[in-house]
Amino acid sequence: MTMQHLEEFIKLYNSENLDKRNETWSEENEEGRWRKYNYDDIIARDKTSLDIFWIKDKSLTDLDNLPDPDILANDIIENIESGLNAFKEIMLDLKK
Repeated sequence: MTMQHLEEFIKLYNSENLDKRNETWSEENEEGRWRKYNYDDIIARDKTSLDIFWIKDKSLTDLDNLPDPDILANDIIENIESGLNAFKEIMLDLKK
């Protein structure tokens, strides 16, 4: 994920823009990336997960355009290592 992926979110949901926030996702616009939830919607979800299930990377559904397996495997390894490092930092903070 890069800053470019977050630019629309920052524009729509920055703290200086509280009264002008608009979600971009709707049933009519399923391509919209940003949506709001009310309390009841959040509580009704499994363990209050805010999984962004409606956002799909279309490049991954086209099997002919998937990256090479070694690239996918390296990406998975990097993500797992990053997650483990984050947990290690949390554990160090908890021991303080």
